[in-house]
Order: sequence, then structure tokens, then C-alpha cells
Amino acid sequence: MIHSPEPTNPPATPTSTDVARLAGVSRATVSYVLNAQASGRVSARTQDRVRAAAEELGYVPHAAARALRAGHSGLVLLTTPSGPIPRIGALFGDFLMELQGALHELGYTSVWHGPVAGAGEQAARAWAELRPAAVLALPGTGLTPSAVELLKRSGTRAVLTLGMRPVAGAHALLLDQETLGTGAAGHLLERGRRRIGVIMPTESGLDLFSVPRLAGVRTAAATAPGTHVEPLTLDCTEESAAELAASWPRLGLDSLFAYNDEYAMLVMRAFQDAGLTIPGDVAVVGADDLLLARLVRPRLTSVTFDTIPTGRLVGLVDRAIREPETAPETHQLTRVVVTPRDST
Repeated sequence: MIHSPEPTNPPATPTSTDVARLAGVSRATVSYVLNAQASGRVSARTQDRVRAAAEELGYVPHAAARALRAGHSGLVLLTTPSGPIPRIGALFGDFLMELQGALHELGYTSVWHGPVAGAGEQAARAWAELRPAAVLALPGTGLTPSAVELLKRSGTRAVLTLGMRPVAGAHALLLDQETLGTGAAGHLLERGRRRIGVIMPTESGLDLFSVPRLAGVRTAAATAPGTHVEPLTLDCTEESAAELAASWPRLGLDSLFAYNDEYAMLVMRAFQDAGLTIPGDVAVVGADDLLLARLVRPRLTSVTFDTIPTGRLVGLVDRAIREPETAPETHQLTRVVVTPRDST
């Protein structure tokens, strides 16, 4: 006869009372130390003793209880697009990593919230369930004024957008993709180029960035009569780049804004394999000014954002949380910088 093992009860979850008893201090002292409020109240030696007791017991403060004391959760949601998540470039990826690190230094917990079904108020309800202190909506999340209002009614202290356009009721942190295209085209026009191709990646989600960049190129072209702008769809594959290079002579174009440095490197290699010279047959401008822009030959001209320091940006988020009644503000985070190199 087979006997099933007797069920065992899980070990009891340690509490702040247990930590206080082991450290020989009051529960208030434990709270001060583990909630970063001990400065000027608790000696360094006692703080060390409390932390050692908490580590020995495996005690972790309860997030909900901490939120009650602070008046907010300390959670900052970074919301992803409502559709497929685009493959963001290295520059924007580094920016987001720095943003999360700076939020952590101020005591906030930043969490990526994956795509949810629907957008607008439907998405906002899913975000509000987590009772965040702030929601930072990235491009493509479908944030609407009614969604902003729903979040605020649910207790979210600050709603911010990081993108190209403000949303009523939310603080706007603008990353103007259109000016990136204007800067790239302006440089090509200065070099005498008047027939400009613009790469439009076929990757899902990148139209959030490529469409306004194309609009910026067209804005710049409008200042130089006779300039022609040609959108060129491209897969991120060697085969697609080779097809573009083969068709280049009949397109009658003299320059290319390649969306970013990665696409620029892809098409430059294809152009060279097809016997085209850079910048003789085609001047090429990338974007993001990655290290590879300096390593590829010829060295790649690139346009990029000179963003405000991440610490200042996080300061805006922190102030919006601490002062929830502040009227929505708009902050331009970037200016465009063109770094000319051999490809133009």
C-alpha cells in the first residue's frame, strides 16, 4: 500500500515584530530603518543590527503597508504599446535603462507593463489595478484624455507621456521624431542633394518613429524648391537591402536617410556590393550616432537627439508625484545634433 506524504504547512512568514524581537528594538525602529526614514532618528549601529535581523529572517516589507504610510505605492508603470512591441534602437534602450536606474535611486520601483487588450480607458483600467503612483506612457500605448482622467480617479498621482504629442490632462515629455528627419534632410540639402530617399522599415511598430521622421524630411524639402522625397520600404534583411541597391540607378535618387544607423549599415554594405560609391553615387545619413557609425567605412554621418540628463527627467516625474495638483506641463526633452562624417 502506497502512503502519500503528509501535507506540510508552509513556514510562517516573518513579520516586522519578529525583526524587532531579534534586533532588540521597537517595531517603529524597524519601520524607520527598512523604509529609509532612519536618518537622524536611529544610530548607524542600530540600523546595521535591524538590517542584519531582517536578512537573517528573510523579512521583506509589505508593499501595501508601505504605500499606506507614504500615501502612494512608489510604483512607476512604464507602459508598452498596445500592439506588438517594436524593436527599439540601442540609443532608446539605453535611455530607458538609465531612466529605470534613476527612478530606483529615488526610491521608486519601475515596472514594464506589457501590452493589454484594447487601448484608452480599457488599458487604463488594467494599469489602475496596480495602483501605481505614476504612469509613464511610452509611444503607441493609445493614452487618451479620458484614460488619464480614469487613472487619476483611481488614485494615480501623476500621468506622463513620453512621445511626440501631448495628451490632455497628462504631463508631456516630448521626443520629437519629426525634428530628427528635418535635421537629416537639412544636412543633405546643405550638401547639394535634392533627390532624397527615406527608409521606411517594415518591422511592426516602427511606424511610430518612421512616419514622423519622413514628415520631417518633407518639411525640410519644402524649403528647397525642386527637391524630391521618395519613401522606400525595407525589410531588415540583406536580401531586401540588395534589392534596393539593384534598383537604385533607376530610382534616380542621390541620397538616403536610412531611418537609423543599423539600417544605414545594412544598406551601405549592399550599395558597396552592387558597385555604388558612397558618397559619390549616394550620400547616406543614419540616426542615433551609435559606435558603429564611427567604425563602418566610410564613416557614417548620423543625426541624434541631445537629450536632457536622465536625472532631470526623473526629477520631473518625482515632482509630478509629490505635487499631484500641479497643472500639466510640457517639456521638450531633446534638440537635434548632426555629426557629419565621410558618408555625405
